Amino acid sequence: MSYTALVVEDEPNIVLSLQFIMRQLGFTVRVASDGEQALKAIDEFVPDIVLLDIMLPKRDGFQVCEIIRNNPSCQRLKIIMLSAKSREADRDKAIALGADEFMTKPFSTRTLGDLVKKLTGLPEKAGG
Repeated sequence: MSYTALVVEDEPNIVLSLQFIMRQLGFTVRVASDGEQALKAIDEFVPDIVLLDIMLPKRDGFQVCEIIRNNPSCQRLKIIMLSAKSREADRDKAIALGADEFMTKPFSTRTLGDLVKKLTGLPEKAGG
């Protein structure tokens, strides 16, 4: 079975890092650099998982998360929200809006990979 991921991030270096991690795990990766692009991409094809930054142009990650969770065709979609902010209030808001997990940047590639495996049901040996 092939898995797909949508990386929603406006910082090119972080996009590269996230693409690399997800491809190592065997995911097909698409990228959106703002909230509007993310919603369009999900309308076109619902991925298995979204790595969603909070601070985005056009629509922030909180808005995108809420819209995704209100979309009946996205019931199985997993969301990991990423933020440079480590405030507990941001984490609580992300989870309340329907994010499955919340990670602060900078993040450990191993920790993120393990989290993706757990959420998507990938075998522990998947990837590197």
